Amino acid sequence: MTKNWWKILAVVIMTYVIIWGLVGPVPRQPILNESIRNVSFHVPLWFAMIILLIASVVYSIRYLRKGRLDDDLVAVEFANTAILFGLLGCLTGSIWANFTWGEPWPNDPKLNSVAVGMLMYLAYLILRGSFDDEQRRARISAVYNIFAFAVFIPLIFIVPRLTDSLHPGNGGNPAFGKYDMDNNLRLVLYPAVIGLTLIGVWVTELRVRLRRIKVALDD
Repeated sequence: MTKNWWKILAVVIMTYVIIWGLVGPVPRQPILNESIRNVSFHVPLWFAMIILLIASVVYSIRYLRKGRLDDDLVAVEFANTAILFGLLGCLTGSIWANFTWGEPWPNDPKLNSVAVGMLMYLAYLILRGSFDDEQRRARISAVYNIFAFAVFIPLIFIVPRLTDSLHPGNGGNPAFGKYDMDNNLRLVLYPAVIGLTLIGVWVTELRVRLRRIKVALDD
């Protein structure tokens, strides 16, 4: 029980986030209206995804330093969970965009940059399947993972700020929190980032265990 305290914490936090995110008080803003509740789900998914990608890069670096295949295994599973969170972020963002901007995927630099970034990481998974030799696959995948992250961060955080974008805080638009965030939203947003990150680590842990069992059976 003492080893699983963080899993219990994750369940408690996400139960609070889901309930209070759906029924708690929110700012009443034109156009956004009730859709502003998506701040408690869409935004934390992306923060959690970035944290998981950082963990994936850390394990890729560890593999390159020590040559342990288990580090590569953990790196790819963190990436898998991060990609899942990214897809969920795209889905929640598309639903929100349909209500606020009139279409699920408008021609927006940030959205297009995210699409390119997600394709880069899907290519990472495809690349891994292109090699039979474990060490070669792990080595090339680790290098690709590091460079993909180095490209992904500027792609989604810097490029949209250099041109016109519908997203708050990009392309000259004021940051979202400046006009729309209040303490009620923050009381859900910040715990949601923690809760989703813990859930992501939990999912990754389960996937790592399954993969280790598969590796052991193959050996």
